[in-house]
Amino acid sequence: MKIGLFNDSFPPTIDGVANAMINYARIMTDMGDKITVVTPKYPNVRDNYQFEVYRYNSVHFRGEMPYRVGNPFSPLTIRNLARKKIELMHIHSPFASSVLVDQVISRMEVPPPVLITYHTKFDLDIDRYVANKGFNRISKWFVLTNMKKADEVWVVSEGTKESLRKIGYNKEVVVMPNGTDFPKGKAPEAMIREIDRIYGTQDEELVFLYCGRMMWYKNTKISLDALKILKDEGVAFKAFFVGDGADRAAIEAYASDIGIEDRLFFTGAITNREKVRAFFSRADLFLFPSTYDTSGLVVKEAAACGCASVLVSGSCASEGVEDGVSGLLSEEETGESFAKPILAAVKQPGFLRKLGENAQKIVYLSWEDSVRAARKRYDVIVEKKAEEHLKGSRSE
Repeated sequence: MKIGLFNDSFPPTIDGVANAMINYARIMTDMGDKITVVTPKYPNVRDNYQFEVYRYNSVHFRGEMPYRVGNPFSPLTIRNLARKKIELMHIHSPFASSVLVDQVISRMEVPPPVLITYHTKFDLDIDRYVANKGFNRISKWFVLTNMKKADEVWVVSEGTKESLRKIGYNKEVVVMPNGTDFPKGKAPEAMIREIDRIYGTQDEELVFLYCGRMMWYKNTKISLDALKILKDEGVAFKAFFVGDGADRAAIEAYASDIGIEDRLFFTGAITNREKVRAFFSRADLFLFPSTYDTSGLVVKEAAACGCASVLVSGSCASEGVEDGVSGLLSEEETGESFAKPILAAVKQPGFLRKLGENAQKIVYLSWEDSVRAARKRYDVIVEKKAEEHLKGSRSE
């Protein structure tokens, strides 16, 4: 099948949705499909993938991340994409990508089915960044309008579905969870030992991990407050914070203010996936109190490496995690509540190892399995659209 994957972000900008795009394109290409990724153009970027990447004109977006905003009204782009005769268009962003797809299908004699995945809690994003009430309503209306144009809507978790309902979408949706590109099993022992050598961690020390963007809205303060409690309770541990972001300096300053800087290592961003996998493999628990994230890919990455996660009950990231079986759940979004199950767990010899083993069995989902399920659904969507066209031609 000729499949178009449309998104507003793609390398060199990496986020969860861009990661999903890469894996969709890679795996479906391996399955024999002809994939075209459509995304904004970045200066001096050369693509070297086994699938086609079509980049269209864009401008820099003024914000905390180096995103580009594509021009969805470019006549050349619209004409070139219409000529490709794509048989299914899968949108991963309800902004420029959605507008572009709308323009392209208007040029096609037989419009292909259009699918859109709602990856992010856009209701929260809009509330965070659009203070003006009028523009806030317009922004949500714009997202909702683009969602309604699709033949089918997917969400990556039940919590994402709730976010979609909040902006007014009330039609049926399909839950299609994302996976991880980590294989099941720990990283090579030599890479894990290298972490101990560089940071001076000891075999008997507990190691906690956070991996992701260094932003306060990830509930990072909860993790730091919980670690302060663990230190005060006499728990011997070290904690790695892997990643970067606009709030990193403030987060490091807060850790120093509460007196736990001697237990923490801030590594900065690590782009080598095998090195990241080694950190997950070295950790005894993954700390992820975020209630913002819609899918929690990092939770699956941790599970792949036999590391269980500590999560906030009711968050999207906690979906599929059973407290005390395949992870630990905090009942409230506070440092005290987050520290409570950790303190109980570390007092039971072998318990964290068992949690990690269960997480690997229960929580882990590979991208291969995730994308194969998605590809199977593509066939259903295409068949439905063909039936609609047939009914329409008969009525004429």
